[in-house]
Amino acid sequence: MKILCLGDVVSKLGRETLQKVLPNLKAENNIDFCVCNGENSADGNGILKQTADLLFSSGVDVITGGNHTFRRKEFYEYLEENEFCLRPQNYGENAPGNGMCVFDMGRVKIAVINIMGVVFLEPLDNPFLTLDRCIDEAEKQGCKIILVDFHAEATAEKKSFGYYANGRVSAVFGTHTHTQTNDLQIFSDGTGYITDLGMCGAKHSVLGIKPELAIQKQKEHLPVRFENAEGECLINGVIFEIDETTGKCVDTKLINLTV
Repeated sequence: MKILCLGDVVSKLGRETLQKVLPNLKAENNIDFCVCNGENSADGNGILKQTADLLFSSGVDVITGGNHTFRRKEFYEYLEENEFCLRPQNYGENAPGNGMCVFDMGRVKIAVINIMGVVFLEPLDNPFLTLDRCIDEAEKQGCKIILVDFHAEATAEKKSFGYYANGRVSAVFGTHTHTQTNDLQIFSDGTGYITDLGMCGAKHSVLGIKPELAIQKQKEHLPVRFENAEGECLINGVIFEIDETTGKCVDTKLINLTV
């Protein structure tokens, strides 16, 4: 089974470009299942019903989130209603929505788990212990394939988390930094891994933001109203090929397109 995992979709440029290219990208690579991080798909920041619906209609099967998922309060109801739109599991039971879903494809069940790191981010529940609980639940539900979006800042935390999950899940892919890393690999016990998928957003930008505004913020340390950059769009992600009988990753392919 070939599974396409896409980096953070940023603003109108990212979501509309993805809408144009995703059908052909899936067809050309014989994709069976698609996950993307959508927490920045709304203009400005966060995610809205309209942007989530567009991602689903474009061919995404599961949307994952991160630290911006709860930025728009009007989205909370959607999180409760749509089981395939996730937020990080370690926000706890009081947060709207869920951090794990099971997608039944008939011949195989796929668990998608969304967890957030805590280094340089919010002091959430321990991500490693959260993973343990999610894996137990996925196995109880008969999921042979388990995918994890680890939305985190620190490279060391992501790499440690990946090795911790090695042999227990099919793939771990990092999100949040919007910059694709050069460490796509398959760990010793069959877990596919990359520290960060990258993003679906403006190529000439700072994480999707106009560079001059990001520079102004960091140089002057005063409030700046960010605006999303335009122009060429990156489509970043990874294809993980998973053995359906073992749940192990057997091959990987980096996606790094400029549209």
